[in-house]
Amino acid sequence: MLLALAAVLFAAFVINVSIGSMGGTPLLGNVGEMLLLLAVSIAFTASVLKREAKKRTGD
Repeated sequence: MLLALAAVLFAAFVINVSIGSMGGTPLLGNVGEMLLLLAVSIAFTASVLKREAKKRTGD
């Protein structure tokens, strides 16, 4: 679940950067992109930690 959330958020970031690089006006500014990448990092890290905890308990 968290890994899928990280993938969706990262896809939104890539789309935003692609729009900006093609000469259009990106939907998010610099601060928005930073917050989006922060959310991706948190979701991905939480996913990895959750998977490691599950592996450690043997489930």
